[in-house]
Amino acid sequence: MPQVAARITTNHEQWLKEFFKTKSAGAEFILPWAVDTFFRAINNLKSMFSTAELKTIIEAHRDIRLLPDQSRVAYLQLRLQDACELDLVHTKHGSSYSTLEAKIKKLDDTQATALMIWATAYWVSKEYENVSIDDYLKIH
Repeated sequence: MPQVAARITTNHEQWLKEFFKTKSAGAEFILPWAVDTFFRAINNLKSMFSTAELKTIIEAHRDIRLLPDQSRVAYLQLRLQDACELDLVHTKHGSSYSTLEAKIKKLDDTQATALMIWATAYWVSKEYENVSIDDYLKIH
């Protein structure tokens, strides 16, 4: 099985040791579960949003670095509000900001985080350097 070196906080390390036999055993369970949960969430979310809205969400995450403490619906709302009000990214892709905002408000923090990670991945992953947003939507 491939090895992964992840940086975690002392609290996370303690939690893994308390709930699992070892830190490694916990990480080996949590990581695949988190990846599977992420992809299930993305598949469900893609059916909730139009293509224009998904493009707007991706565009709103250009040059953004996500941090774990930003994994909230409120942060996604703020990111989209700024991108739409300041840069008019929704008009570039033909989506309605008010409709997009209403849909975002219905998300929970886990869904919002998955959407932000997915949108940011388009900009930061070397795998998608030469892939158009349209093709990215088809792939994922």
